[in-house]
Amino acid sequence: MAELLVRDITRSFPTRAEPLSVLSGCSLTLSAGQNVAIVGPSGSGKSTLLYIIGTLDRPTSGAVTIDGQNPFTLDEPGLARFRNARIGFVFQDHYLLPQCSVLENALMPALASGGVTPAEEARAKELLGRVGLSARLDHRPAEISGGERQRVALARALLLKPTLVLADEPTGNLDRTTATAVGDLLLSLQAEEQTMLIVVTHSQSLASRCQRQFELDSGRLVER
Repeated sequence: MAELLVRDITRSFPTRAEPLSVLSGCSLTLSAGQNVAIVGPSGSGKSTLLYIIGTLDRPTSGAVTIDGQNPFTLDEPGLARFRNARIGFVFQDHYLLPQCSVLENALMPALASGGVTPAEEARAKELLGRVGLSARLDHRPAEISGGERQRVALARALLLKPTLVLADEPTGNLDRTTATAVGDLLLSLQAEEQTMLIVVTHSQSLASRCQRQFELDSGRLVER
């Protein structure tokens, strides 16, 4: 069974005086089909923790294990392959390529891994259908709404059936009605796919709908 183990993660940054400690021993365990929300004030280190779990940053100390593997033991090309195959990302800004269609944007993880197979194209179309975008496959990002662009980002994150999905303020740029709809899709797709999901959010509404809620307080994760 898929599992995420985060053990005693610390992260500090050098300054002219003494190191600035942002994370001070964060631990978390997740299994397939589970989701958690992480809340806390701006600057508390939520995104830093998420980027470490997603292997976009390295901890000062501690360990992250995904499906029994410590990704930080891999060389950079191996780490990039691991990240692309095992982890899906949804950011506050959708980061769609403006020159590419909705379908092409959803297929980016497959393109990054060497090329698109017919099965991957079929899955992209199926995922885009599940988020209500079957009629938008050939549209460019500028031709669809902000909520629709974030739905493309959801489909892209799930394309390769990742073990773990990480969402950093996924509804932060959306109005309340659209944010609720995108939150619904994020949680329903995660349940259907039985991935693990970590959501960093300022939205108490979204956080309350997750199975567990944590607050990042003085560099530590505290379950609410």
